[in-house]
Amino acid sequence: MFWFTQGLCFLPAFLVIWSSSTFIISYLIALFRHDVDIIFPYISDTGANPPESCIFGLMTFISACAGIATIYARYKLVEKLSADTRVVSPHLNKTALVVGMFSCLGMCVVATFQETIVTVVHDIGALLFFVSGVLYIILQSFISYHVYPFGSSLGVCRARLAIALLAVLAFFPTVICAYFVKQTTLHRDTGDKDYPFHVASAVCEWIVAFSFICFFLTYIEDFKLFTLRVKTEYDQ
Repeated sequence: MFWFTQGLCFLPAFLVIWSSSTFIISYLIALFRHDVDIIFPYISDTGANPPESCIFGLMTFISACAGIATIYARYKLVEKLSADTRVVSPHLNKTALVVGMFSCLGMCVVATFQETIVTVVHDIGALLFFVSGVLYIILQSFISYHVYPFGSSLGVCRARLAIALLAVLAFFPTVICAYFVKQTTLHRDTGDKDYPFHVASAVCEWIVAFSFICFFLTYIEDFKLFTLRVKTEYDQ
């Protein structure tokens, strides 16, 4: 039996691989077409112009759908463990589910509204994605410790906490430095006064994004242990 056929581990595995490919492919295409600078453009910059904008939008939307499925499956796993052991409050589990769904909604907004065309809506979607995403992995780190020893190992719990802390530490420079970036052009000059803020913000943005990916990577072992079934009832 192949490892990805065990339980539902294909969900986080697909999410990790697809999301990573989304960022990397868009960046490489934009770089090949000289649409962005080689040194740390914003993630959205790599999907600002066609044809990479089309690829970025489609792949990001698919990532959001995979994220919804993965987050819901995690919710059902914790719900099952809580029903058997009562180690996690149902309200906390539902809160994490809702927050995670808002993060996926933010991804859909980012995918739909390009940065250079509808900037305000795009920025709102990006902020929703990052804020909700950071809150989600914090809540799931907290839940992981409460569920232990049912589910994840202590090492995985610590890894999730470390990733969540990294995301938190990188999130604040992303937002704060972005506030001081005045130019919105895709190509930047190192002599610009706000260039250091642009680089710091962009680097931290990439760190936050890949911290999300690494966090979902830790779900793979957990998702090998369970499956979900849909029960259909027909009332005559």
